Amino acid sequence: MIVAYYSVLDVTPTTDSWIPDYLPTANRLVAKHGGKYLARTASHEQVEGAEQSAGLRIILEWPTKAAALAFMNDPDYATHLQARTQGSVSHHYLIEGRDDLA
Repeated sequence: MIVAYYSVLDVTPTTDSWIPDYLPTANRLVAKHGGKYLARTASHEQVEGAEQSAGLRIILEWPTKAAALAFMNDPDYATHLQARTQGSVSHHYLIEGRDDLA
């Protein structure tokens, strides 16, 4: 059985110089690897737990774990990933779409 995977990111830019080049490349490569943005927004609120502030919250759906990793390891993405990580505080979680507690 193939299950979807989800990338959940919080990204707080420390500079916006990387964003204009990053967005078109990321959009193209996400689609190339079968991913789909479910949410990409600064409109979010934390409703539970110790405060974990972030400028943006991003959720992507991937058809497989291999597709998500292929995106992350795509040579065309490398310089843009480096620019994002240098120009922001970012956390990226790859989550398998299953319920271990069911």
